[in-house]
Amino acid sequence: MVFVNAVLQGVLLGGLYALFAAGLSLMFGVMRFINIAHGDFIVTAAYLMVAFVAGWAIHPAIAAVAVLAILGAAGYLNQRVLLNRMLGKDILPPILVTFGMSIIIQNALLEIFSADSQRLATGGFDTGSLSLGGGLAVGYLPLMMFAAAVAVIAILQFIFYRTSLGRLLRATSDDPEIVPLMGAKNAHIFALATMMASVVVGVAGIFLAMKTNFDPSAGPARLIFAFEAVIIGGLGSLWGTLAGGIILGIAQTVGAQIDAGYQILAGHLVFLALLVVRPRGLFPKM
Repeated sequence: MVFVNAVLQGVLLGGLYALFAAGLSLMFGVMRFINIAHGDFIVTAAYLMVAFVAGWAIHPAIAAVAVLAILGAAGYLNQRVLLNRMLGKDILPPILVTFGMSIIIQNALLEIFSADSQRLATGGFDTGSLSLGGGLAVGYLPLMMFAAAVAVIAILQFIFYRTSLGRLLRATSDDPEIVPLMGAKNAHIFALATMMASVVVGVAGIFLAMKTNFDPSAGPARLIFAFEAVIIGGLGSLWGTLAGGIILGIAQTVGAQIDAGYQILAGHLVFLALLVVRPRGLFPKM
C-alpha cells in the first residue's frame, strides 16, 4: 500500500511538472524554440505572487490575475521586441540570448528579494488532505494542481485545434513562410504564442509558490523538470507533456520510497531510459 500511495502522489506531482512543461512544449511546437530562461520566469511568477499577497496584502485571487496579466504582457513584449530578432535557421542565438536572460533574472531576483527562500502561506491548505480509505489520501493542493494542469492543457488543445488563432499557430509551425500570404504576421503570431505560454508559466509559478520553498536560483531545476517532461511526452505534444510529467512524478515518488536520496535521481534515470527506448518521446507530434 505504501508504493500504491507513492504512485498516487507521483501522479498528482506530475500535474505540477506538466504545468512547468506546457508552456515550453507550446513554444517548441509553434516556433521550434527552447527558452533557457523558462524556469526563471516560473520563479519570477512565484515571487510576484508572494510579493502581492504577503508584501502588499492583496487578495490571492486578485494577485493571481495580476500575476497572469503581467506574465502574459511580458511574454508578448519579450518575444515581439527581442526574441523575434533571434529566430532563424540557426538555433544558437536564441539559446544564448535566453541563457543571458536567465542569468539576469536570477541576479535581479537575488538583488530584490535576497537569497532567503520564500513560500506563500496558504493557511494549512497545502497540508490538508482528503482520505480515500485504506491508508490512501490525496492532498487538496496536489489535487488542485493536477486539475489545473488538465484544464490548462485542455484549453490550449482547444485553442490550438478549434479556433482561428489555433489554425494560424499550426500554419506558422508547419510553414512560417506561407503565413504572410494569409494576411498574418509571423512576429505577431510568435508573440501571441509566447504570451499564452507565459500565462501558463504564471499558473505554474503560482502553484510553485504554494507548494514548496524557492529562491532566486531555483529556476534551472524547474527548467530541467519541464524539459524532461516535454521530451518524455514527445516534443510539441500537449497531452504527451501531461503524460511525461506524470511519469516523471511517479519515478521521483517511488524512488523516494526506496531511498530519500534517490528521488531526483530516479526521475533522471527514467528520463534517460525512455530517451534510449523512444528518442522522439512517447507521443511525438506528427
